[in-house]
Amino acid sequence: MADFIGAFDQSTTATRFAVVGADGAEAGAAAREHDQLRPAENRVEHDPAQIWDHAQGVMADALGRAGLAATDLAAIGVTNQIETTVVWDRRTGRPYHHAIVWQDTRTDRLAAALAADGRAETIHRKAGLVSNPHFSATKIQWLLEHVPGLRAAAERGDALFGGTDTWLIWQLTGGTAGGRHVTDVTNASRTMLMNLTTLDWDEELLDLFGVPRAMLPRIHSSISPDGFGTTAQHGVPISGVLGGPQAAMFGNGCSATGAAWCNHTHRNLVMLNIGSEPVRSRHGLHTTVAYQLPDTPAVYALEGNIAHTGDAARWVVEDLGSLSSPEAFETAASSVTATEGLYFVPAFTGLGVPHPEPEARGALIGLAPGHTRAHLARATLESTGFRMHEVLAAMTDDCAVAPLTLTVDRSAAACDVSLAVQADVTGIPVSRAATAEPPTRGAAYAAGLGVGYWKDTGALPVHRPGQDRWKPRWKTGRRRAALADWRRAVGRTGPLAGADSQAPS
Repeated sequence: MADFIGAFDQSTTATRFAVVGADGAEAGAAAREHDQLRPAENRVEHDPAQIWDHAQGVMADALGRAGLAATDLAAIGVTNQIETTVVWDRRTGRPYHHAIVWQDTRTDRLAAALAADGRAETIHRKAGLVSNPHFSATKIQWLLEHVPGLRAAAERGDALFGGTDTWLIWQLTGGTAGGRHVTDVTNASRTMLMNLTTLDWDEELLDLFGVPRAMLPRIHSSISPDGFGTTAQHGVPISGVLGGPQAAMFGNGCSATGAAWCNHTHRNLVMLNIGSEPVRSRHGLHTTVAYQLPDTPAVYALEGNIAHTGDAARWVVEDLGSLSSPEAFETAASSVTATEGLYFVPAFTGLGVPHPEPEARGALIGLAPGHTRAHLARATLESTGFRMHEVLAAMTDDCAVAPLTLTVDRSAAACDVSLAVQADVTGIPVSRAATAEPPTRGAAYAAGLGVGYWKDTGALPVHRPGQDRWKPRWKTGRRRAALADWRRAVGRTGPLAGADSQAPS
């Protein structure tokens, strides 16, 4: 067997390729950013042809930097920006339209109409998702309604739909000369068209959006020795595919029930591995497929978004101007061990799960003459911990799976005091990701497992230095009292009055 695994990470901003060895280290990597096209205020698009061009370039660059050839790769994995929608002509390979990016909200009225006529309940029951314009189904519907001739081509099977994973795999495996039209269960679970139980396209959901089945890719498990084909140029098997968040979760070793993962940026995306039984959330959370090994049941996750986490710290530093830099913010927050009764609820545009009221606004509660910038900085970090606790508690209430560990990555995870505070507030051990590029690592792990490069998930090289782990220090009594005070503070953010008695504890 060849000595290395290759992995594509086709993200919202760039396409990256890395060469990964048996120890999980990257022997070479390269990335190229693609254009962010914004033809209108609520529209975000990418050029699929540019993405494919960049994919070829970064693969060649990464192999060159590693001093290797494609024949040195035992397999290739793919991870990608989920929910972004590409539709192209099977005969010519030309896209019918630019890719409609997951951030695009041109279909917000279509998504809102789903709730008005009861279709949203069907979608939630079958697909596990709360109706939202970010998912692919309304984007496909919009394209079918606005691109001349597209519906007829889709019904004939000449127009193909896929995420950027499907687009790259089709191109890599031959394109117009027999390219594979496939996706995996994690990406399919983000369309509002896949049934979470059958793991196949659902006829009732297809009918709700008017999507012809003939345009949809075949769904495979995330790790498949032969389901995704081989590269046309070098014959390298493509044996692992995962959506971006799922790849990060997998790359961080969160493959066991009870493992939680969170990316820390301007907002937090939280996912909890809930095992092999899908549940439908009562708290507005999404149910998604985390991954699926060959010939085994899928593993599911509950997902929740927390707005204004990194944004809250940025507001304190930049907009409020109370501290000079992110480094000064961290120093200030670590200079005190408690907020002395100060609570900051950063509900700039609402709070979200488990508080669905979008009219709520932020508040500083308990402000007293003795409070300083240091207390405000720490209260900001504690607010992220409280929100994390609320979302994880909602997940446990939904599925009876308690989070055992929390692994975090991305830019804001570099703040040590933030992670220590999150461990204290949530009562869960917190670990920083072992790599700066968990999605790439996850795609490589999936591909390697697909060809036996690693024998099972226990053999994956997931390493975290001891200094990148934090255990809870707060006593149970302090945590309960702080959470009760937080709920009272949330209850004073305008329309959320009284919500403190409704949030899971």
